[in-house]
Amino acid sequence: MDLQKQTAPTPTAELRASDAERDRIADILRDALAEGRLSAEEHAERVEGVLAARTVGELEAFVRDLPAAHARRAPGAAPGRPAAGAVPADPDDNVVAVFSSATRRGRWRAGRRIHAYAVFGSVEIDLSEALFEYQQVVIKAVSVFGNIEIRVPENVSLHGTGGGVLGNFEVDALDSGDPDAPVVYVEGWAVLGNIEGRPRRGRLVADILDRVQRKVDRNLRKHLDR
Repeated sequence: MDLQKQTAPTPTAELRASDAERDRIADILRDALAEGRLSAEEHAERVEGVLAARTVGELEAFVRDLPAAHARRAPGAAPGRPAAGAVPADPDDNVVAVFSSATRRGRWRAGRRIHAYAVFGSVEIDLSEALFEYQQVVIKAVSVFGNIEIRVPENVSLHGTGGGVLGNFEVDALDSGDPDAPVVYVEGWAVLGNIEGRPRRGRLVADILDRVQRKVDRNLRKHLDR
């Protein structure tokens, strides 16, 4: 009888770490700092290690001595995070500022994934007048000695997760009352830099109105062409 060769599965500890797993470890470290389990120096050192880690096992080593790492977690995505596979891994738009500035603002079409990098520079992503063709938009932001500002209409949902190494990561949580409203999710790291996500008061998402206007224009053109 021929026996088929079976490849042993790769141990979980040797798997490549994902952004979601890095975010989970960073959240545990942040809570440990707030609880006094880690000093500021220990927290900074471990966060630097999290950024450099390549595998799940390397990540887990940074929280092995913390109680939160052994608590049972409910399965599923983090609050506000799109489900796995809902948003492509490749960005629709890259906004890069290296010793310079870069801006996306005005009437522009927001893709499902936007990557923003500020290295000794500043990036502004203003979605307050953007066309949302998708309900879920992910912005991955990395700031190194730089500044990234993200603005959204006040009637969308805004969530974020990330951290800073001697830097600031701050995203104002915002939940829209409309279940069909776009959801903007910001994930990132600030290394001696700044990342901020805020609603722009008085600005409302206008893509629905824009679609209605285009439909009216098409109907009008059809009527005139008769």
